[in-house]
Amino acid sequence: MRFARLLAALALFLGAVPAHAFDTRAKAAWVYDLSTDTVLMSKEADVPLPPASMSKLMTLNMLFEALRDGRVTLDTRFGVSSRARNMGGSTMFLDETDRPTVEELIKGIVVLSGNDACVVVAEGLAGTEDAFARMMNERVQALGLEHSTFANASGWPNPNHRMSVHDLGRVAVRLITEFPEYYGYFGMEEYEFDGRAPQNRFNRNPLLKLGIGADGLKTGHTSEAGYGLVGSALQGNRRIVFVISGLNSEAERAEEAERIVNWAFRQFVEKQVVDAGTVLAEAPVWLGNVERVGLAVPEDVTLLVPALVQGDINGEVVYRGPIEAPIAEGQELGELVIRMPDMQETRIPLIADREVVRGGFLPRIRTAARVLIAWAAGQAAEVL
Repeated sequence: MRFARLLAALALFLGAVPAHAFDTRAKAAWVYDLSTDTVLMSKEADVPLPPASMSKLMTLNMLFEALRDGRVTLDTRFGVSSRARNMGGSTMFLDETDRPTVEELIKGIVVLSGNDACVVVAEGLAGTEDAFARMMNERVQALGLEHSTFANASGWPNPNHRMSVHDLGRVAVRLITEFPEYYGYFGMEEYEFDGRAPQNRFNRNPLLKLGIGADGLKTGHTSEAGYGLVGSALQGNRRIVFVISGLNSEAERAEEAERIVNWAFRQFVEKQVVDAGTVLAEAPVWLGNVERVGLAVPEDVTLLVPALVQGDINGEVVYRGPIEAPIAEGQELGELVIRMPDMQETRIPLIADREVVRGGFLPRIRTAARVLIAWAAGQAAEVL
């Protein structure tokens, strides 16, 4: 008996997708529709790059996890070390006399991109910034982020501090989905700590004031990394998350970010293509009380497709068969695979539409007879 990977082609009647390629000036980019779990663009997305301040999202993830675990609260106060006070670049202007709360530090990191605030968080959670970097490296391994290594909490230039735009995007998705109670901080347009440096109180995210649904997350810039942005926007029921890196100026970053948001929302639409319970194919059964079982979708299938469509999009039903009984109703037996130009492959599980019990004596005899007939005829030993 040989079990084979079998395919059944079917048309979903969505329309053949015309070319919708979008080119970006960013050296690396990742654009993702969170609502439909669809990657819309991936350019050099898994290349480890200097992330600059965008890696502060991982520092915030560590802090949000500490809040969720009860190790700290929003009112917990941390001390400020000389190391933190002496940090250059963007700061909250903290000094050793301050004892900022966790909430103040979150705002200082999100809005002011405070390098000093990141060091305060690192030392407050792990004792030293080096120990905190080790914690982050262990955590990304647990989260399956394969293209990230950390040397500090702030994104300060270091040859051992790298993240891919894909990993940055996955951290952003995690912050949105796992910590919704804290996500509102990313939409703050300004924050001033204790009246210090009011001229620097504005969020650097260029999308927040444009009225396009943007509500986060983090900009970044160093001479090595160029200008980058981890962004997210919500329009209607759709949310997109995107990361761009390696742009040449603040103006180019702002223009490219707005172009990506407009493209993602205007060039793609959601379409329901299959109703829940629809049987898309039948698979042969081995040693069951029936010879075939239906392969059905467990829930409505909604796809994100280009707005202008013509003709058909073909899908494939993939399973290994014959499928040996017994089979439980709802048991996953295969996948519906849909491919569209310039987009990631979509895989949807298919389940048994009924229960199939193991056959008795007569079904076994019939099956054995079919095998013998196939062998005698010189056919493949595959009973379909």
